[in-house]
Amino acid sequence: MSTKPPPPASPDAALSRLLQIMARLRDPETGCPWDIEQTFASIAPYTIEEAHEVADAIEREAWGELEGELGDLLLQVVYHAQMGAEAGRFDFTSITQAIADKMVARHPHVFGNESRDKSADQQTADWEALKAAERGPQGTLDGVALGLPALTRAVKLQKRAARVGFDWPDASHVLAKIVEEAHELTEARERFTQDEIAEEFGDLLFVMANLARHLHTDPEAALRAANAKFTRRFATIEAALAAKGKRPEDSDLDEMDALWNAAKEAERQGQ
Repeated sequence: MSTKPPPPASPDAALSRLLQIMARLRDPETGCPWDIEQTFASIAPYTIEEAHEVADAIEREAWGELEGELGDLLLQVVYHAQMGAEAGRFDFTSITQAIADKMVARHPHVFGNESRDKSADQQTADWEALKAAERGPQGTLDGVALGLPALTRAVKLQKRAARVGFDWPDASHVLAKIVEEAHELTEARERFTQDEIAEEFGDLLFVMANLARHLHTDPEAALRAANAKFTRRFATIEAALAAKGKRPEDSDLDEMDALWNAAKEAERQGQ
């Protein structure tokens, strides 16, 4: 008897198997009760979560995890495609054909007769012009997805407005606006309702996103990095306290702040 492993499946065969598995899961008579009950709306949060987990694996350079996370994200596309097919709206074939057609249309310098002798900035400008032509006549800010993370959507809204000239000329003006919004928020704490405080805080976050855009920084990535740094340093505090037989709730702010500064210094020394 041969002990050779079976040959690897072709991409077409592997994808076909996944599509068949999803169809079986959604079969109203023999499928999984949980999967059968799902809708586009109920699955959407999982889709967003899986996309974030892909980004997280890349951020951590966890290449051993990335394959699985990409598979989880692909499953989300297959899930939506199956529900679309059941409703007679679209299916996986129409989805893939549409995105393939879009990529060809948006890369005339690769698939058409346009010259490839362009800067990355010019190619980006051309891409946006093609997208605008596809959307047809509409408002400047129309079409920016509501489901995006708020900071990402803020940057996309600001980029759209900037393309028609509604933008500060440089980051110094944005910094001045941040000072103004921070002052308004400070005042809000004294005399505003909670709803008004939330509004002022939102204004400050919106301007902070604009500063990130002017500094060519992704605010979501920057905040993820800050979250990771905070998590790492707080874990160091907990470890230092544990070495003394203590937990954070047994400590106080002065002690933990000193341990925090020690963790910062240790990180600097390690760089």
